[in-house]
Amino acid sequence: MADLVQYYGTGRRKSAIARVFLRPGSGNFQVNDKPIETYFVTEQQRFSARRPLSLVELASSFDVVTTVRGGGVSAQADAVKMGIARALTEFNAELRKTLKADGLLSRDARAKERKKYGQKGARKRFQFSKR
Repeated sequence: MADLVQYYGTGRRKSAIARVFLRPGSGNFQVNDKPIETYFVTEQQRFSARRPLSLVELASSFDVVTTVRGGGVSAQADAVKMGIARALTEFNAELRKTLKADGLLSRDARAKERKKYGQKGARKRFQFSKR
């Protein structure tokens, strides 16, 4: 029996976590068992998710199977982007330089700032009155 050839990468952004499997194929892209056009509604999200494959010009040679959980849809798209980039470096280590130059292998550490006590929000204060 032939073994399934696939390359794995994990991507994270905010609280979204993506498990990405790259399999040799014809360019199918599935996110949580749905086509990418159905799952990611805006063109910007689809472009963000596909960016690593288009950058190294391998979009039509791999099928992408992804499971994503947590976070919002935009953060999930960025998590998928990072997962694909990591899986591509597992496929071919020479692609690392190209992907790293575009910042696709570094995690975006920005997250929501916590609300502080004595304030209305993270930065916003309650209204101050002198008199």
